[in-house]
Amino acid sequence: MVRFDSMTDTTRVLVLVGSLRADSHNRKIAEAIRAQAPAGVTVDIADGLGELPFYNEDIDGEQAPEAVVRLRAQVAAADRLLVVTPEYNGTMPAVLNNAIDWASRPFGEGAIKDKPLAVVGTAVGQYGGQWAHDDTRKSARVAGAAVVDDITLSHAYAWGADPSADAETVEKFLAAVTDLASYDAATVAA
Repeated sequence: MVRFDSMTDTTRVLVLVGSLRADSHNRKIAEAIRAQAPAGVTVDIADGLGELPFYNEDIDGEQAPEAVVRLRAQVAAADRLLVVTPEYNGTMPAVLNNAIDWASRPFGEGAIKDKPLAVVGTAVGQYGGQWAHDDTRKSARVAGAAVVDDITLSHAYAWGADPSADAETVEKFLAAVTDLASYDAATVAA
């Protein structure tokens, strides 16, 4: 595993939140992660995913929309990607799949290529969004990301609960960020 000296080395983690709702539990989790990031880790949340048009090769290229250019720059500047997402109708939210589509283009050369990526999140019900998390890993892997399968957290909660208000739950998400920041593909491959 990579070791970080908090005085000199910083790992930049970009969070993609799968919910556009301002009061989303997954957004609150992402904000808690950003506020309590471990030493040596900077956490940014990608804003504007709702401004991305649906992927269309006709509008891609040098004249891509500003929201696309901004997302690609954020993904390219990050050392790691963390997806924090709920589950919609048994799968990943469309806004998240669209962001992955844009970040993967041009295919084989996109900003997401070889970027270590982990998927976590929270959802109502007994599985906590597990199907969406599995689908997101699959989509990101096909898009070229280096999906870190060892980092999984599908947190289930009951209606009316706020997972971001529970310190123990937030600690689990922070542990996932720590693991992602410490991920070293060379060590894993060895």
